[in-house]
Amino acid sequence: MIPASIVNSVLRWPRWFKRGFALSVDALLCVASVWIAMYLRVGEWPAAGNWPIQAVITSIMIALPIFIVSGLYRAIFRYGGQAAFVQIARAMMLYTVPFAIIYTFIGVESVPRTLGLIQPIVLFMAIASSRIAAQLVFQSDYTDLWRKGGLPRVLVYGAGQSGRELSAAIASSSEMRQIAFVDDDPSLWGVVLRGLPILSPADLPAEIERRQISDILLAIPSASRARRTAIIHELQNLKVHVRTLPSVLELARGTVSVSDLREPEIEDLLSRMPVPPDEALLRRNIEGKIVMVTGAGGSIGSELCRQIMRNNPAMLVLVDHAEFNLYSIHAELLRIAADADAALPAPVALLASVCDEQRMESIFLAWGPSTVIHAAAYKHVPLVEQNAVEGVRNNVMGTLTVARLAQRHGVESFVLISSDKAVRPTNIMGATKRFAELVLQALQEETNETLHPAATRTTFSMVRFGNVLGSSGSVIPLFREQIAKGGPVTITHKEITRYFMTVSEAAQLVLQAGAMARGGDVFLLDMGEPVRIYDLARNIIELSGLKVRDADSPDGEIEIRVTGLRPGEKLYEELLIEENPEPSEHPRIFRAREACLSWQELSAHLVEMTKAVEQGNAETARDLLRRIVPEFQPNSPLVDWTYRRRGTA
Repeated sequence: MIPASIVNSVLRWPRWFKRGFALSVDALLCVASVWIAMYLRVGEWPAAGNWPIQAVITSIMIALPIFIVSGLYRAIFRYGGQAAFVQIARAMMLYTVPFAIIYTFIGVESVPRTLGLIQPIVLFMAIASSRIAAQLVFQSDYTDLWRKGGLPRVLVYGAGQSGRELSAAIASSSEMRQIAFVDDDPSLWGVVLRGLPILSPADLPAEIERRQISDILLAIPSASRARRTAIIHELQNLKVHVRTLPSVLELARGTVSVSDLREPEIEDLLSRMPVPPDEALLRRNIEGKIVMVTGAGGSIGSELCRQIMRNNPAMLVLVDHAEFNLYSIHAELLRIAADADAALPAPVALLASVCDEQRMESIFLAWGPSTVIHAAAYKHVPLVEQNAVEGVRNNVMGTLTVARLAQRHGVESFVLISSDKAVRPTNIMGATKRFAELVLQALQEETNETLHPAATRTTFSMVRFGNVLGSSGSVIPLFREQIAKGGPVTITHKEITRYFMTVSEAAQLVLQAGAMARGGDVFLLDMGEPVRIYDLARNIIELSGLKVRDADSPDGEIEIRVTGLRPGEKLYEELLIEENPEPSEHPRIFRAREACLSWQELSAHLVEMTKAVEQGNAETARDLLRRIVPEFQPNSPLVDWTYRRRGTA
């Protein structure tokens, strides 16, 4: 191995000097190739007095001009690839014709005729070998081999176009070192690609240990979600860090780079497949209509806005009281509108609190929406538990305010974003969401009773779903942050389970549900089986190439620590209060018909709740929640911070 100091010194030579050096080397190769060709022809090295000087001079005079014209000295040898060798082959073909004519077909005295054919072959091999040697010595991949011992040794899973592009990106980076490819296609096993073997997935356990692999990079963007999930589950017990390329659509913007790699999407860790949307349902309450989204800057609200923009609304009105969140989604939607093939109206961003009736009234008067999607809510269970009055004000009173205005201004469809925590709630957040559902159900009943069948009425509906992956407060980013810090990963109970869905699915469900609503409907998604959070944490740790430290594996790197259930937290979430949901137009969306209160009954409770909120009385507010939502069974004492502070003052 040539010392790095010498290699670096050569690489700093001026370009003209490097080209002159290459010309000199090729001239010497012309001399050597004639000498070797004579030996191959007569079986002995030519004596000093019998050197075919004329053949040597002819070779140099023909070869060097052809090499110069063919561009052999314009290429950077250490980065030469297949194209460079094609260039050499073409140059050698041009060289062979005149040299063979002179020495084979015409003939020169004292020079064997076969020299005209043997010498070009020898010279081609010598020139090609010199370029390979330059690559091996000077290309950064090879000069850094002894310095790359500490870099991650990686396998690229997928030998298709994306895998090859990723391999090329790795070769030109200094972040990792690729050892081999892996592919599902049996016809590729044992084949060499870019100088690296293609392995069978069945060989991975042995190969990972033998080759000391630290990372596997999934370069299968066109694979189905089911196949990606199956591969990830197969890899998670191999103690390697798994990263993945985005989907084909995300990569369509250009070639693959190392920076495209990311952690596996959490949906790839779940067995549940996404629910395909019904495009007609998605468009029904959006296309050509004015749509308003409250809580537009939140995780679900912002995705709703993206989905709405794709379905050609006449206008999209964004409402949120969080300035930065509203600015962020508005700026993103403006870019979407500008990039769209068809002309899309620029969305309108309005700062407002849904609890401010006067401000919301002015918005309804100005814009006259046909569809309202109410996503504004406080949803973080412990935080709402500690700020009970504000949770009730925003989640209940805010919903009532917007729903009443929707009725007053002839909104056609009003959809409430609800939660699985509204079912038999054990916390204030869940109870407020169930109370909000009751408000809409009572308003719907009142509307049905008071309006003539032909009159315009607002159709109220609610959508319940589980945890949204990647939303603010989601456990997934928290787990990854804890793993990056060396642990521990914290969960509140080893048996706690949750339903999960993607934010895109959640938004599509909301839009489709609103389109199917008949009035007072509670919609829910067939979400498959709930996921145990402990298993989710273990999967993420193992896919990070680490091992869980527990009683069975005391040498593991990351501990999963159980901290205990927080106030209001449930072990298991549910989607139905009563069993036997009804089917809907969508095969995996169901309609729940649940008991509700009349508007006359509920309005009396609302008067009491309004008074408790205005007085800031958390204890009374929670007691009222227990009366209005009989399924609400708190599993902890009242922990509202202001209530507790005043109680100890």
